[in-house]
Amino acid sequence: MRKMLLAALMLLTLPLAAKDKAKKTSGNPILPEFHADPEVLFSNQTGKFYIYSTTDGAAGWGGYYFTVFSSPDLVNWTHEGIMLNLNTDVAWASGNAWAPCIEEVKQKDGTYKYYFYFSGHDTKRNRKSIGVAVADTPTGPFKDLGHPIVYDLPEGVRGGQQIDVDVFTDPVSGKHYLYWGNGYMAGAELNDDMVSLKPGTTTVMTPKGGTLQDYAFREGAYVFYRNGKYYFHWSVDDTGSPNYHVAYGTSTSPLGKIEVAKDPIVLIQNPGKDIYGPAHNSVLQIPGRDEWYIVYHRIHKGYLFPQRMDPGFHRQVCIDRMYFNEDGTIRRVIPTQEGVAPVKKVKRAK
Repeated sequence: MRKMLLAALMLLTLPLAAKDKAKKTSGNPILPEFHADPEVLFSNQTGKFYIYSTTDGAAGWGGYYFTVFSSPDLVNWTHEGIMLNLNTDVAWASGNAWAPCIEEVKQKDGTYKYYFYFSGHDTKRNRKSIGVAVADTPTGPFKDLGHPIVYDLPEGVRGGQQIDVDVFTDPVSGKHYLYWGNGYMAGAELNDDMVSLKPGTTTVMTPKGGTLQDYAFREGAYVFYRNGKYYFHWSVDDTGSPNYHVAYGTSTSPLGKIEVAKDPIVLIQNPGKDIYGPAHNSVLQIPGRDEWYIVYHRIHKGYLFPQRMDPGFHRQVCIDRMYFNEDGTIRRVIPTQEGVAPVKKVKRAK
């Protein structure tokens, strides 16, 4: 009887111990099931963090809807539901809901608007295009514009896809920019309406050179600003490759020439810890602090090529800290299984 009571007590305490342990760090992956191409947002409206992503696990990257997860501290995440379904909410697209991004924009009356950019299969043109949906809260409901805003290759570009969109607000000028491209990288200034490109501003910005071992551009551009420099991240190699990784460069302008870093790799696989293909990232700065995080996806170790013939669409979202050297270069991120500790209280912008 005593042994039975001890066993029962142990069973009762196990969930509590596991829960307490989970609160110390986020663990990686941070989201359940399969997700990829994560976009992270801190909302000044709610004081919470949000992640939007490609819903993964469908053959041929066939996901057709986007979900949103929220967190008060980057450790405990809540599924907030489907926030945009291409099959029911987007008249021009039939599926392939990929690689979104989002921007929170404060309006003149003090309220906020959320502009959600995404790629989908354009049924009219039979190719991938980029659209935008708008909401009053980070979780929606989102209303699609009704037509894509990027659907043609930029002038001079011979091949590639209009996918992997990123949006960036320049803290220096206050202007908004959109970036996109697979096989090439393009950027353009957005009009004040946030749902159209300013004519004549589209610029091909593809970093030149490199190899699959260092910085050859493939896709997944992400832009942020720190201490007078514009940082550009991008993904190298194929999304199904264990070698899929993040490289970077800097510029003096949001659309300026990118200077590839001398040590360009930001994040790369660590087979010793079963971490493969960590790339297609977004970056989070805690408002008011020089505290930075990188949110990215990695390949589930059970779905690696060539062991599996369906690589590239069983990916998991992860988070780790990102640090800078005194000269502004990025220290190489060490991907972990532990993730990050709860972020301290964040002060919202007024």
